[in-house]
Parts: sequence; C-alpha cells; structure tokens
Amino acid sequence: MLDAVDAVLVRELQRDGRATFQALADRVGLSRTAVRARVQHLLETRVVRVVGIVHAAVVGAEAIGHVSVTVEGSARDVAAAVAGRPAVSFAALTAGPYDLVAQVRTRDDAALAAEVDHIRSVSGVRSAEVFRSVSTVRDTHAVVRELGEVSLDDIDWRLLQELQRDGRAPYTRLAHIIGLSQAATRARVVRLMRSGVIQVTGLADPLALGAAELGGFGLVVTGGLRKVAEAVAAQDGVRYLATGFGRYDIVGQAEAASRTGLVAVLDAIRGVPGVTVRESWHHLDVVKESYAVELPDQPLNGSA
Repeated sequence: MLDAVDAVLVRELQRDGRATFQALADRVGLSRTAVRARVQHLLETRVVRVVGIVHAAVVGAEAIGHVSVTVEGSARDVAAAVAGRPAVSFAALTAGPYDLVAQVRTRDDAALAAEVDHIRSVSGVRSAEVFRSVSTVRDTHAVVRELGEVSLDDIDWRLLQELQRDGRAPYTRLAHIIGLSQAATRARVVRLMRSGVIQVTGLADPLALGAAELGGFGLVVTGGLRKVAEAVAAQDGVRYLATGFGRYDIVGQAEAASRTGLVAVLDAIRGVPGVTVRESWHHLDVVKESYAVELPDQPLNGSA
C-alpha cells in the first residue's frame, strides 16, 4: 500500500498524466524536488504507468466486443493465447459462469467477428459468447466523449506515437523528435489533449491503491437504458460500463478493497431502479490490460 502522499500523487496523475511537478507539489504540500523523486520512484517501480490513450475514432477501433469464454483444460494457457492477439485489450481469468473474459477492439463488425472466430479456434476453447458494445458510458482509463472533426498531420501522428509510449515524455525530447520548437510542440500536445484525440493518464497498480478485488457484471434493464446505465455508472466502485446487445443490456467492471467491498458495490448496483444482475464474476487474475494500439506511420486521412 502507498502512503497518503504517494496515493494523492497517483490519483493526480490519473487525472492529468502530464501535470507538472510544481502543480503536483502544490497539491501535496511538498517541494518540487521531493515530488519529482517520489514520482520517479512510482514510475520506476511500475506502481503507475503514464501513457497516452488515443481516441478509438482516431485509430478506427470503435467496434468493441466483450467475449466470455468457457474452457476445457488449462484456462491459463487459453488466456495467454487470447491475450497475445493485438486486438485484445483486456483478458482475465475468472470465477463464475465463465473461465475467461476478454475485451476485443476492432475497426468494424466484420473484423470483430473474425477475432471472435480466432478465439473460438484456440485449442481448449469450448465456447465463446459475445456482448457487442454500442456505447461506453464510463471508462476510467479512456476518452468516452464523442470526437468532433479534428485535422491531424504527420507531426501530430508522431506525437501520438510518442505519447502512447510515454505520456510524460519531456517537451524537449518531443520537440527534438518532431523538429519543432518547445513552444510549438507544447501547443500541439495541448491541442491534441483538449480536443480529445488523446488522453494522457496514469494506469495504476490496483493493489497499490487498495483496490485488491476486481469483478464483472452483466445486467438486464427495464425502462430507459441510457438513464439506468448512467445511474449504475455513477455508483462508487464502477470503473467501466457499456451498453449494447447480446446476453445482457449492460456489461461492467467493479473494483473494491476487499471481497466484502465488491459485494457492496454489486448490492448498490442491484439497488438501482430497473436493474437486474443477470450474472456476475470474480476476476482471479488480469492477464492483459493494454490501451496501446499500433498506429500507422501517418494518418490514413487528414482528419479524425
């Protein structure tokens, strides 16, 4: 577990991965030098990773499927094979109705169907059920707002590539890479973040923040789906929520410091009018969680 100061620093980096050391120092009441040392330690020990998450619309990865897998034989071997697919952004071994759950992000439904077929072909997979996400209501690690018309050039694309690798890359290094002044580089990065093209955020080790338990749930809804989904997303402990179609109306993830806390989150969800928890599952081991995507050398067209 982190001490109180480090916990605040991680939370601040989750809100703004490029927050300056001075801004962080002002937040926790320490010197800039002391905060720099603490942040460097958090990064070096992988308690937190600061990355740039590119909006799905920019990279053409807007078709999202949540795949629930049952397995014959070793679930870990199957999970490793599934997690090895670039289109799989999340995979976890679970206890509950399924042995493994995965999230797949592709450019369209045809590509999504092909990825699911590949998962079904993995040795040991007995069945794979798909929930097709239509709208992401809450995601603590990604941009969920709609992206307007944004013009991107080759220089912007290089910045996206670098920020995806290192969200806190210094402006001096970024400026050297793209061949512009530090001021011009800063202006471009700020524009990319403010427009929603990229979100720079800290991906924290849940154990370090006291979120030792992670689970998933599938809900069916009576009444207006969007209104119910927003009410569920507003509950403490809900880290991800999407509406769509398939076995459920809503799929989500919840986190808590203990199993008792996880049960409390699910009970709070059950208390939302119009909600029935059809299924829930416990994440035993997160095998993969990655928001990085392979970006082409240049934008496919002049805008996103």
